Amino acid sequence: MTDSYEPPKVWTWEKDSGGQFASTNRPIAGPTHDAPLPVGEHPLQLHSLATPNGVKVTVLLEELLEAGHDAEYDAWPIRIGDGAQFGSGFVEINPNSKIPALIDRGVAPHRRVFESGAILIYLAEKFGAFLPTDPGPRAEVLSWVMWQMGSAPFLGGGFGHFYSYAPEKWEYPIDRYAMETKRQLDVLNRELADKTHIAGDDYTIADMAIWPWYGQLCLGRLYDAAEFLDVASYGNVVRWAETLDARPAVRRGRMVNKLNGDPAMQLHERHDGSDFEHRTQDKLEG
Repeated sequence: MTDSYEPPKVWTWEKDSGGQFASTNRPIAGPTHDAPLPVGEHPLQLHSLATPNGVKVTVLLEELLEAGHDAEYDAWPIRIGDGAQFGSGFVEINPNSKIPALIDRGVAPHRRVFESGAILIYLAEKFGAFLPTDPGPRAEVLSWVMWQMGSAPFLGGGFGHFYSYAPEKWEYPIDRYAMETKRQLDVLNRELADKTHIAGDDYTIADMAIWPWYGQLCLGRLYDAAEFLDVASYGNVVRWAETLDARPAVRRGRMVNKLNGDPAMQLHERHDGSDFEHRTQDKLEG
């Protein structure tokens, strides 16, 4: 960074600020257009995208189904590149205009839940799964869920933005957020040295919260940054990431609302378990 920046006394929004998401970011809330949300046949209606925050929820839903719970759901894509997160229907269920958001139509009145961590806790409590009821283990799981919610913005909005999405490469922010991302990986690596899962021996929503970010980073799926961050040096995290990646429900969860990449891994909408066999993009386009 060769030119110093003197902040103005009052910041104003420049729409043409550059960057991959410049056209969809704005400093105000509320809807920009009228767009009711679709409604499927199941009580649980998920409106999301296969970003790490969206994958958290679809992994949990698929794990609940795998475990035999009646957690059938409809998953509808929110195309954030087109500004769908600012449609009136979506803003009604998430005033913050971020995915994912869930509507539980199986209760009266219908219940909205937004923020991925809140959705994980809500579903785990609703179905009595993947979240201990004993106060000690429960506190450990919830501590790690909150750790992830507070830490991932440094990885995604910080490192990921400046390393992959910003219109120019700037050394200072990349160094700043790379340092913090590696510190977080070291936190996980130390914790996983003598544990099967992040909160202990049992697989919980703490793993489901953390894996889509840090697990996929160590598997080379985020920001093309595995070599840059030397993720192979965090052997315990890599081992944990690979273990979760092999779970069938995790694979399915990665596919739901995925709109890019391998067509065989893209299930734009999910309404039934058979969709994974018959409605992936390779099948629809073949």
